[in-house]
Amino acid sequence: MRCGIDVGGTKIETAILSDSGKFLSRERINTPNNYTALLNSIDKSFQQASKHTGFDGPVGICMPGSVSKETGLIQGANTTYLNGQNLQKDLQATLNRSVRLSNDANCFALSEAIEGAGKGASVVFGVIIGTGCGGGIVVNRHILPGVNGIAGEWGHTPLPWPVKNEFENHDCWCGKTGCLETYISGTALTKDYKRMTGLEKDGKQIVSDCNNGDIVAEAVLQALEDRIARGLAMIINIIDPDIIILGGGLSNIERLYENIPRKWAGYVFSNKINTRLLKPKYGDSSGVRGAALLFGTN
Repeated sequence: MRCGIDVGGTKIETAILSDSGKFLSRERINTPNNYTALLNSIDKSFQQASKHTGFDGPVGICMPGSVSKETGLIQGANTTYLNGQNLQKDLQATLNRSVRLSNDANCFALSEAIEGAGKGASVVFGVIIGTGCGGGIVVNRHILPGVNGIAGEWGHTPLPWPVKNEFENHDCWCGKTGCLETYISGTALTKDYKRMTGLEKDGKQIVSDCNNGDIVAEAVLQALEDRIARGLAMIINIIDPDIIILGGGLSNIERLYENIPRKWAGYVFSNKINTRLLKPKYGDSSGVRGAALLFGTN
């Protein structure tokens, strides 16, 4: 058996899986709004799962942000009360067992590279496009963390090949302007639609409107596809992955898998592009599954 806990901005998911990857226990609870309550909630959820399954091993944690290799403290998390905390040390004390942490996009990429859509590939780039966007790199079944612990932080690089006025009104929560996250996310999609129409609609409604012939919705989706294509072309030019796997809410938009590779061909520095863009096998369970794989693969 193995255990993974996915600490998200809105929910905490605790899962115990068999060695074959079958869920033996799985529970989701709301994420508290302060650090102490978070530790207590994780402990309570884990104890319930442990009692139900008899699991008594180490725990892998999937979380936003990254861990500073120098200090061990969380940095860059959009769940901001995590920043500056030694989550690994505190959880080891709270749960009384070994704990490993990794970024949510890293865990997504690890799950899909080992057991999912990228199984068998040498280099996998996993992308989460939801409220924000992020990325993780897996090489030969192992997460590539980087010397600073930030490898794959795709969402906080600038939008490449920008067109005129494209950087206007794209301030990011991180304090910079023009981060990919402000262009490539569900949040960005709804903001683009509102800028063009004055109306507020979520991503599902925009896609539905597009399918029903709404020309504004079509224009907004085409802009999103082009921006994702530019962002991923930059990744292909740098790490040249075998497979790119989309995760997060926007990964459910079927047209992306055909349109983005068609568009990235104009930006990748190669006449022949063998990189494949794939749907995730495990969807929103990839994070917790990847967390459960942190012991035994790294």
